[in-house]
Amino acid sequence: MRSLVLALAVFCLLCCSAARPERRRPKLVAVKRRNDTTIQNNTPENPCKATPLDFVFVIDSSRSIRLEDYDKVKTFIVNLLQFLDVGPNATRVGLLQYGSVVQPEFSLNTYTSKAQVEEAVRNMRHLATGTMTGLAIQYTMEVELTEEQGARPKSLQIPRIAMIVTDGRPQDTVEEIAAEAREAGIQIFAIGVGRVEMKTLKAIGSEPHSEHVHLVANFSQIETLISVFKSKLCGGADMCKVVEHQCQHLCVSSPASYRCRCRKGFTLNPDGKTCKAEDTCAAVDHGCDHICVNLADGYECLCRPGYELTIDLKTCNRIDYCDLGNHGCEHNCVSLPGSYICSCKKGFVLNADGKTCSQIDHCAAGSHGCEQEFMNTETSCVCKCTNGYTLRSDGKTCQKVDPCADGSHGCEQEFVSAGDSCVCRCRKGFTLRPDGKTCKKVDPCADGSHGCEQEFVSAGDSCVCRCRKGFTLRPDGKTCKSVDLCQTLDHGCEHLCVSTTDSYICKCNEGFLLAENGKSCGKPGCHDGVMDLVFVIDGSKSLGPANFELVKQFVNSIVDSLDVSRTATRVGLIQFSTKVRTEFSLGQHAAAQDVKRAVSQMQYMGRGSMTGSALRHMFQFSFSEKEGARLNVPRVCVVFTDGRSQDDVSEWASKAKTLGVTIYALGVGKAIEQELREIASEPAEMHLYYAEDFEKMGEITKKLKSRMCKDKPADESLCRCESVIMFQSQVTEKLKNLAQSIEEMSKKLETLENQVANK
Repeated sequence: MRSLVLALAVFCLLCCSAARPERRRPKLVAVKRRNDTTIQNNTPENPCKATPLDFVFVIDSSRSIRLEDYDKVKTFIVNLLQFLDVGPNATRVGLLQYGSVVQPEFSLNTYTSKAQVEEAVRNMRHLATGTMTGLAIQYTMEVELTEEQGARPKSLQIPRIAMIVTDGRPQDTVEEIAAEAREAGIQIFAIGVGRVEMKTLKAIGSEPHSEHVHLVANFSQIETLISVFKSKLCGGADMCKVVEHQCQHLCVSSPASYRCRCRKGFTLNPDGKTCKAEDTCAAVDHGCDHICVNLADGYECLCRPGYELTIDLKTCNRIDYCDLGNHGCEHNCVSLPGSYICSCKKGFVLNADGKTCSQIDHCAAGSHGCEQEFMNTETSCVCKCTNGYTLRSDGKTCQKVDPCADGSHGCEQEFVSAGDSCVCRCRKGFTLRPDGKTCKKVDPCADGSHGCEQEFVSAGDSCVCRCRKGFTLRPDGKTCKSVDLCQTLDHGCEHLCVSTTDSYICKCNEGFLLAENGKSCGKPGCHDGVMDLVFVIDGSKSLGPANFELVKQFVNSIVDSLDVSRTATRVGLIQFSTKVRTEFSLGQHAAAQDVKRAVSQMQYMGRGSMTGSALRHMFQFSFSEKEGARLNVPRVCVVFTDGRSQDDVSEWASKAKTLGVTIYALGVGKAIEQELREIASEPAEMHLYYAEDFEKMGEITKKLKSRMCKDKPADESLCRCESVIMFQSQVTEKLKNLAQSIEEMSKKLETLENQVANK
């Protein structure tokens, strides 16, 4: 009797557990008999059908969610996992949580078992920040549900599912990005808790909303959705069987939805329901000369009427009916599609029999209008002139023959008819020789009327004045003046050019020194500092290719203001999007033109915006000795961004600044001021710059150049040394000028003494 009571108790316990499958994961039930043997429940751990999914949880982790409610969300996820067959070849699970930024916890290819996923969920930490739901959906579409993060190729037809859990109104827009995600093939379940508006949930979730959108009053009631999602995720309802899908060929079920497919040889129409046969002729390089016709198992080539298919079954030859030899045409036979016609040669007309030809007499009508004679040709009636006359250009009237027309005049240059004779003439600048045929050139300088002060030369029809070496022609074209080389040459002097007897020298204004090239001038000072400078440039999709080119111009403008060399300033650059790429390191280029060339050749990445990852890369790698950074040399970083980062920026910016990196933060357009302040060095007003749009980047450039120039480190001993050198150079120059003045004065005194002595 006691054994019977015990057996009934076990049966009741099993029944109670089976009645509440939505509350908890099925467990093994063990009861010991008197002989200490164990009875186990043989209910399988996962009663769901093995339907592979690529499944991503998108969890609201905003500050409005209390810690105890956050734990209920984690419990909900763990309980929901019991209905998923987790594995590399089954369902892959990823999870991200979001607040003001998106924080990915693990990707689809991170874990390979359900136990690993459950452990990761239990270890999640509450973010307690804002509610950027739109940003989270965008990250899910562009990063989480991609093949790089573990999603399987779309050709495998494995459903891509995102389950979004939120408790409040988003701080950004969700309608457009959610629609884009659904268009990309992502099936979205939207779960709202508490004060979420149903309108917002419907803007996020997939159709039909009755299957994909759910709202509960509080986090304690979220567990009631377990049984709802069990039927959706376990494949309990084959949607193709329970809905009127209207698919023309095949219907494929997915959790709470379905999609239509076509049989082999057909493609789905834009309505997503009906199918059309594939156009084999359009899809392959059929090579048909005329016409390609689709067949059930391929295609065949046909020819247009009047043509026949050749042995290659692709090209077409025209059927020549004239080659049959029975056309009977007197002159020409012309093949037509399906027949032929006869034609006649020029000057002939086809007779009424359609075969023979008769010559045309074009002059018979008497309408030719010829002044003297005419002649019938094959094509027309042609006018002629009698001997001693030639036909005018009107083709009708005649004129007397030109005595020059026969070319026997023997004139060297020109000729003209004069009555019955042909007279020779010369072109301008030439005169006729006594032979009346040949010409000689006229010397325009021969009459001596040119008025040149120094030299002259014949140039065509005129006499041109020239000056001797050391002189130049005045504007009057006659007289000459001494050459001032500084006025006549591209001397290249930056400040002053001083002419000498047969050359020139460059000089500088007071307070400047002539450079070693003998042309440029520089003001002595200590403004050329030494630094290791790394640019961190935003290459995200929101920037756009045109604005990215403006950013490259901005970088090159800053480089123009620096003394780039191995011993002075070294420049490196990294670009970031969803990934980080070193475009060139500090030790890679030793001259400004090389740096600018590398910037110009940089390729736009154009994806998400992970500024935090870029700062981490800069901190860990860019200022390492391996990449060209130097010891005891100031380290400067210029960070450019045009929008909100998808990850945290404060941690790595703080680490870099703690180790002595001076960071300038530059923002344009939708850049967030709080993020820029977290990035920039203190004081922020000296290291943070912002412009409303890219057209105002020039203002940032000027301010940044000025600030970086003021902040350049300088060696005071070098300043003192350069000051001494400048002073010595100025003194030496003045002494040299004084010595020349004394020498000239001595020569004048010597000349005066000689004059007095001779008297």
